[in-house]
Amino acid sequence: MNSSKSIAVLIPCYNESATIEKVVRDFQQVLPEADIYVYDNNSQDHTDELARKAGAIVKYEYRQGKGNVIRSMFWDIDADCYLMIDGDDTYPAENARQMCDLVLNKGVDMVVGDRLSLSYFKENTRPFHNFGNSLVQKLINQIFHAEVRDVMSGYRAFSRRFIKNFPVMSKGFEIETEMTIHALDKNFLLEELPIQYRNRPRGSISKLNTFSDGFKVLMTIARLFCNYKPLLFFSSITLVFLLVSLGLFIPVLIDYLSTGLVPRFPTLIVSGMLALLGFMFFFCGIVLEVITQKHKQLFELLMK
Repeated sequence: MNSSKSIAVLIPCYNESATIEKVVRDFQQVLPEADIYVYDNNSQDHTDELARKAGAIVKYEYRQGKGNVIRSMFWDIDADCYLMIDGDDTYPAENARQMCDLVLNKGVDMVVGDRLSLSYFKENTRPFHNFGNSLVQKLINQIFHAEVRDVMSGYRAFSRRFIKNFPVMSKGFEIETEMTIHALDKNFLLEELPIQYRNRPRGSISKLNTFSDGFKVLMTIARLFCNYKPLLFFSSITLVFLLVSLGLFIPVLIDYLSTGLVPRFPTLIVSGMLALLGFMFFFCGIVLEVITQKHKQLFELLMK
């Protein structure tokens, strides 16, 4: 690795006093040349003091939510390579050097520490989390025609180019999903590196709520699907409206062919309105698709 290249290790934290000292020291050992930043997000258990004691540069983000913390990190810090890691000691420091090498020497824009290919499903004892990770992975790969193995990993390395051109929109834990979709849509070079995930040590409590945070992730996927693939998104809605419209229209048509009469005018009117709404959604999708493509062209020009 070129020693003139700078590395910043970014650790967003909220009440991680049980693990933060170990995490900071682990990464100091494998990346002694890196600056390690701990961003405290209103912790009440002296996480900031313990991180500072371990040798980290401590900063604060008072707007609650991981997305808000990452927005501040990305805005404030300048480096050639950024390594983002959670402060809960679930990710191994041993992979950090290899992940940074991929960014600095190979030009990869985002390296994802892939938990799901190795130990995640064995270590993680929460079945709904396992189901949610698999569901999100399948949805995104289907929508964006990708083969990403771990969409929601919190262990990632980034190039400066990615960091400074990533619009952070999410406020909470759905931020990783947003990063993955942005990288796929903007054709950033993305690689995944299998890692050995481990469960939280005793005394460390997860801040994730399986259902509420899972719902937020699904809503984020829906929002980004609409923003990044508007024609496909609105065409799907059009198809639903047309199928319902057809289901209402067919009995009316059968009655008309049998008797020459239309006894159910309200049904016919509703059927026609649903078909009209479906076509309106389709044309909205066409217009938004043109706008989206223009935004992509502008993004490519501004990246140069």
